[in-house]
Formats: sequence, structure tokens, C-alpha cells
Amino acid sequence: MTQALTGIRVVDLTNNQAGPSCGQMLAWLGADVIKVEEPGRGDVARYSQQDRPGADALFFLAFNANKRSLTLNLKHAGGQEVFRTLLETADVLLENFGPGVIERLGFGYPAVREINPRRSTRRSRASAPTGPIATTRATSRSRRRWAGP
Repeated sequence: MTQALTGIRVVDLTNNQAGPSCGQMLAWLGADVIKVEEPGRGDVARYSQQDRPGADALFFLAFNANKRSLTLNLKHAGGQEVFRTLLETADVLLENFGPGVIERLGFGYPAVREINPRRSTRRSRASAPTGPIATTRATSRSRRRWAGP
């Protein structure tokens, strides 16, 4: 039986929870989700909530099962070239970097649209793109501060 998103390719640059859970749902619906992680570090959820030393955290595994994965250094020309090639065939790009990071890497919306005009970009953010906290990186502490007592 064909799933709803069979034939859709998703490039997933997300980490921690909100972004990876989005990619996971798309994978459950049949999308080919390719998780891209930084070499030597990977998704912070791999190690920040480890259940056993030396093993990926169950938290990470729960949100990243059913995905293919690859490590790329997006700060270096070789990694950027491979990433451009991935984007050429992608239908969706997911990212949840802090404000301005994807743009500094050279993959902001205009640049990615030039590589693949039919691709859709989805961002997971803790705040709106404009306003008093638009450029503030979301952390557990900052979210509590925004919410008040």
C-alpha cells in the first residue's frame, strides 16, 4: 500500500524535539527523510539525555527512527556542495537553527529557492520572525522568562 507522502524527500537539519518530531511524522506518512547532522557532534538530543553511557539517548531514537542520516559540515565547501546536491532533489527542508544561522551558512530562503524553486522550507522557532524576541535564541531558561512567574 502506498503511503500519503511516498515520493516526497525531506532534508532534516533539525535537532532536539520540535523539529525532529515533525520529520518523524513525515517519515511515518511515507516521506524519505534524510537527517543531516554536524560531524563529531550530531543532534544534541543524542547525548544530552542519555539513558546509558556511550549509547544514543532513547529520547533521540524515538524522534529519529525511520529516517536516513548523514553527517555534513555545512561550514566547509565540501559539505556545502553535498548539501546543495541534496537540496536539488528535496521537496522539503526542515530546520530549527537559532536566528540567522541558516543565513550565515549560505542557505537562507533566497539561496535555497535558487537551488530548487519547488522546494518548501519549514522552520521551527520559539518566537515569531519579528518582534522584541525575534533574534533571541530559545532555551529552557528564556522560555520560562518569557512566560513569567
